[in-house]
Amino acid sequence: MKTCYIACALDCKIDFTLRSSDLVIGADRGYFTLVENGIKPNVAIGDFDSYTGKIDCEKTIVFPVKKDDTDSALAINYAVEQGYKKIVVFGAIGGELDHTIANIALAADFANKSIDISFVDGENVLFAIHNSSVCFDENAKGRISVFSFGDRAEGVYEKGLLYTLDNEALYNIRPLGVSNEFIGKKATVSVGNGTLLIYTSRENYENHLTRV
Repeated sequence: MKTCYIACALDCKIDFTLRSSDLVIGADRGYFTLVENGIKPNVAIGDFDSYTGKIDCEKTIVFPVKKDDTDSALAINYAVEQGYKKIVVFGAIGGELDHTIANIALAADFANKSIDISFVDGENVLFAIHNSSVCFDENAKGRISVFSFGDRAEGVYEKGLLYTLDNEALYNIRPLGVSNEFIGKKATVSVGNGTLLIYTSRENYENHLTRV
């Protein structure tokens, strides 16, 4: 599947294997982060209040500072408009808390629209699933945390992990699914009705996960 890679304002290590069908977007200061990592973006987008240097790419889209969407949301929306259903976002969580919360909401929103979007935070990844399942093979390691986004997520299963759930309900005011662990078995996380936020390692997400 063709992939859109987006870099946002936070400094972070960015590495990926680029194919001809892929798209690279620098959101505001994320343009500079890409260039620092030796990657030339196809598109620069945002209000550019945090980066005022020279921009050299195929397309630059400038928005006013006073706007409804964040720069990361603008970049994601642009990628979706271009037909991308798999989007990887670097440097968007872990900095200013309000922007992190906004990006968590974006992960949930686009999961509801069947867009595979992941937010990379160093060696870890945050993504969401809606009324669906993900499976991890037996080589997945380390931690996995699962949260309800929305008042209630019903029909939640966690199988093959240290702590299991069997057709349970998760609530956004009780973080029951935090800090679970892989145990060397095939594992499944699923939700029948609702949206789950999932946090695990980038290695697990990229190399050991299958969407069902």
